[in-house]
Amino acid sequence: MNVQILKLLAKDARMSINDIATVTGLSEPEVSAQIDEMKKDGLIRGFRTVIDWEKLDEFYVSAMVEIKVTPKPGLGFEDIAKKIAKFHEVESVYLLSGDSDLCVIVKCKTFQDVSRFVAKELAVMESVTSTKTQFVMRRYKELDVDLEVTDPDERGVVSSC
Repeated sequence: MNVQILKLLAKDARMSINDIATVTGLSEPEVSAQIDEMKKDGLIRGFRTVIDWEKLDEFYVSAMVEIKVTPKPGLGFEDIAKKIAKFHEVESVYLLSGDSDLCVIVKCKTFQDVSRFVAKELAVMESVTSTKTQFVMRRYKELDVDLEVTDPDERGVVSSC
């Protein structure tokens, strides 16, 4: 496993084999073989494009849903996390330390769709004891990519006096 190749691909998944070879000092066949091996081993799980959805007319709403769970004996949090991950509205599921057990990133068309999804799908799941939903108001950085902020935050400056 070549960590340098992974870092280059994490920064730019479209980087060519030729460019990766130049940066790493490896041959193109060596780079291709290492990337294929990392895919086969499940180290590289996919390639994503970071899109600034706010620049499109087709808008969506994201929310972070903190979930408290009563884990099942012998399964821990795995069972409920796997069930939650299967919903198409769910972008990510994380196990947390602290007050909540899971953090679920949800993407829907409207605020009401997120609310309906949380109320009708997540909150009623077996083992879920509570949910707390926080809506994403603006993205500044996503997947290690800075998103250009073109219009200023209109809420004003908070004084430190």
